[in-house]
Amino acid sequence: MARRLFGEIHPVTYRISVAKGRFLRNVSDLRPTLHLARTRDVADLPAVVYRHSSLIRRRLGNVNPELQENKAVSLSIAAPKVDGVLIRPGEVFSFWNLVGPVSARRGYKEGLTIDHDRAASGIGGGMCQFTNLIHWMVLHTPLEIVEHHHHSGLDLFPDFNRQIPFGTGTSIVYNYLDYRFRNPTSQTFQLRVSAGAEYLSGELRAEAPLPLKYHVHEQDSCFFRKDGNVYRHNSIYRTARDKRTGLEVLRQHVSTTTALVCYPEELIRFPILDERPLGATVEAR
Repeated sequence: MARRLFGEIHPVTYRISVAKGRFLRNVSDLRPTLHLARTRDVADLPAVVYRHSSLIRRRLGNVNPELQENKAVSLSIAAPKVDGVLIRPGEVFSFWNLVGPVSARRGYKEGLTIDHDRAASGIGGGMCQFTNLIHWMVLHTPLEIVEHHHHSGLDLFPDFNRQIPFGTGTSIVYNYLDYRFRNPTSQTFQLRVSAGAEYLSGELRAEAPLPLKYHVHEQDSCFFRKDGNVYRHNSIYRTARDKRTGLEVLRQHVSTTTALVCYPEELIRFPILDERPLGATVEAR
């Protein structure tokens, strides 16, 4: 039997762990060498670097659709707090620093969360869709990701209108699990985001067009059986080409994910292999 963490012993120890995590984050953010992006501008920077939209209401197995409606409300509250933020050279974008606490008093609703490897609900649930969108756009730029947390090794929901590869998601919890990236370039970037009736939409803009064009793709994607379970596996890679010459100047392995499938296998729309592919590691659970 796996040893439980302090925060898993009792609800009281969990609250203590959360308070400790938030305190340490607040202290860390006081560092004089950390320059967080806080300035916003409603005027667009001239160059669109990358844009993407994600469907707000998705079919997620048998999840209560009311949680999807509540997520739409929460995203509409958070989006204006991020929209227009400028990330100047040397500055760090922090999602939670801009959005702040999520609470019922601030208008946030109960949405889908992941709690101890299971689908659950909580105030502000579903906000990871926001950082998923930002992360996907950042992967198409020279911006440097400095904090990124994955969900645990579980594939909780069957694909429905999936627009980006599995394994490129994010996990956030106010404020000690954040999504952050740094601007190491010599020009300013800007995030424009909006929560519409159907889609959460975003643009990454800059002062001038980038010399490189980035492409993010998955390889070795498959489902396979092991010890009576079904697992999903893939690897994410990023490449960049010089727009002037067309030559590839970057090929980078971003991540490899092997996750336990937690929904009925009849919902899988791809063949299930009878054995684990070479390179697909499975951790004991």
